[in-house]
Amino acid sequence: MTSLPVKDFQNSVYSPFESLAAGDHEVLDEKTFKRMIVIERKRTERSKEPFVLMLLEAGNYQGSERDGSILDRIAAALQSSSRETDVIGWYKDQTTLGMMFTGLVVSDRDSIMSTILGRVKIMLRDELMIEQFNQVDISLHLFPDDWGHADSGSPSNPALYPDLLNPGKHRRSLLATKRMIDISVSALLLLLCSPLFLVIAVAIKLSSKGPVLFRQQRVGQYGRRFTFFKFRSMHTGNDHSIHKEYVTKLIASNVECEPSSGNNHHVYKLTNDTRITPVGKIIRRTSLDELPQLLNVLLGEMSLVGPRPAIPYELAAYQTWHRRRILEAKPGVTGLWQVMGRSRVRFDEMVRMDLRYATLWSPWLDFKILLLTPLAVIKGSGAH
Repeated sequence: MTSLPVKDFQNSVYSPFESLAAGDHEVLDEKTFKRMIVIERKRTERSKEPFVLMLLEAGNYQGSERDGSILDRIAAALQSSSRETDVIGWYKDQTTLGMMFTGLVVSDRDSIMSTILGRVKIMLRDELMIEQFNQVDISLHLFPDDWGHADSGSPSNPALYPDLLNPGKHRRSLLATKRMIDISVSALLLLLCSPLFLVIAVAIKLSSKGPVLFRQQRVGQYGRRFTFFKFRSMHTGNDHSIHKEYVTKLIASNVECEPSSGNNHHVYKLTNDTRITPVGKIIRRTSLDELPQLLNVLLGEMSLVGPRPAIPYELAAYQTWHRRRILEAKPGVTGLWQVMGRSRVRFDEMVRMDLRYATLWSPWLDFKILLLTPLAVIKGSGAH
């Protein structure tokens, strides 16, 4: 969200109020307008052309006039001055009006945002009385937003994702069921696996110096950071820039498959990594190093099934469409990628699998993936 001072309009920025046969637009209802936001996000992922979502609220004046609310008057004014490519509708029915400025050419983020804000304010001053104008709250939201590149780890801009952050009643019911399964199964597995936890902890302690658990900041759903747990499989004091450099190249499709030790497969992963301890090789090969993530599941930061949680430095290399893998589903201990492709597929294909899971998700799909996980672990294909 931004509220910037008005700057002079620059020729390099395509004005959202330059006429393209301006005319009356239909004011869309809330459901249709939010669906249009989803469509425009996907269009931006393909075209790379950003859009700006403007939201307007009118405070105490929103329903006080005999001839209709202040927002109705604002909607009429926007209709008469907007371009054919812009979209006007209710973001929240009769309380928050929305408008999308599409087809923008943005050379400078601040310039386009301040230009829109300035011209909208001029229009509203002509349309409203001063006390009414002072009650209008305007917020601007640019997509793609830059949450993935921020060091703060703040969540994604919720205004741009109403479909994901406010799911329908049926989906909320399914998500509640998923959470109940996560809690019960993770608690049971933690109890049953406690002797195994003890054996692995002793082996790690006896084989190398350092803590039993490896803790790392990961990015969960909507860009939220959390502390991720694994059994430590590497020597302490390692230089993580090796992995950072490899992952950046992997996301950009600039790496080749490497031979996987012990089988004829090739993987998109660092192999023969000298940072891994002897015990670490065993628990990685058998995926036993993943067991402490059951704690993350119990805490609600992860699910039993979902996409792998991202490392913060991965986000800087993500394309816009890659982000959806951590927006549309909570990260999981296992998932479609782990049982179908693992490290044997390119990064883009992994993302497509994650998105396929998010689209087709159901409790039954989770159950099938959980059933396939032990077989994937036994085969060990792509594990390092």
